[in-house]
Amino acid sequence: MILDNAREATAEALQVRPDEVTFTPTGTHAVHLGVLGLLRGSRRGDLVAHSAVEHSAVHHAVRWGGRGDSVGVDRTGRVDLAALHTAAERDDCAVVALQSANHEVGTVQPVGEVDLPAGVPLFTDACASMGRVPLPRGWAAAAGSAHKWGGPAGVGVLLVRKGSRWRNPFPDDDRIDERTTGFENVPAILAAAASLQAVVAERETTSARHRELIDVVRSRVAAEVPDVDVVGDPDSRLPHLVTFSCLYVDGEAIVTELDRLGFGVASGSACTASTLTPSHVLEAMGVLTHGNVRLSLQDDATRADVDAFCDALPEVVRSIRARVGM
Repeated sequence: MILDNAREATAEALQVRPDEVTFTPTGTHAVHLGVLGLLRGSRRGDLVAHSAVEHSAVHHAVRWGGRGDSVGVDRTGRVDLAALHTAAERDDCAVVALQSANHEVGTVQPVGEVDLPAGVPLFTDACASMGRVPLPRGWAAAAGSAHKWGGPAGVGVLLVRKGSRWRNPFPDDDRIDERTTGFENVPAILAAAASLQAVVAERETTSARHRELIDVVRSRVAAEVPDVDVVGDPDSRLPHLVTFSCLYVDGEAIVTELDRLGFGVASGSACTASTLTPSHVLEAMGVLTHGNVRLSLQDDATRADVDAFCDALPEVVRSIRARVGM
């Protein structure tokens, strides 16, 4: 009963049907199920056309279950929509995958503008945006991750639109929900649903406040830090996220120095940060990949917090450059 209530609350918050909602152990697992389930249900082939800036979970699922056709993006991270349509028209194209918004630079993708041939479903990775902005239209399956909207880690959400050709790509389990296996973490799912309701209820005011704060970061960093590249679409973007790259500076060095000052930021790819490899997202965009800093605002972030960060950053970058003789 608790699980059913959580499913109904999640469906109401996302404006979908309760029977379209499945809870998974992680957002990554939801992505895998979404992509591979649509692939298995396809009658066209095994090719997945996807943007070059999809999360690594999408890339891994495509390589494991089929073949990929990577479509380029511009310097803001927005997909080449004409090229995506061309790829989707191939006879062997089974699925198109396009994220709702980029997990690393915040650029919102034109998911609602995708016009696909009959029989080609759209998978949307909404992990970065679910709860924070409304879901786009047109998807056959979508994925979300509770910790991205402030819920507990270890809860993902798979949405499969009623009537979509989706088949479980993994061994069956004798469960009421045919899209999942094993027993759900009911307390965590309840917490995830409750937090999603709270986030959606406050979304308009929180998003407006965050957008103003990120605008401050974007403008001050560009004006006060020499040789910096603030990336992502300045307008069509997630409200709480900003990424910039500093020339002649190691990103992890910036993260370490800012951490000592009390600022928690990240560097490298948002999906493979632990590998310390250059971001495939920034590479695809053709922007600076090193000296990368990704800032994601907490719900209670204030103008004082943002100003303190922007006040500290120029000296942090200057001191690191001085140590390496730049």
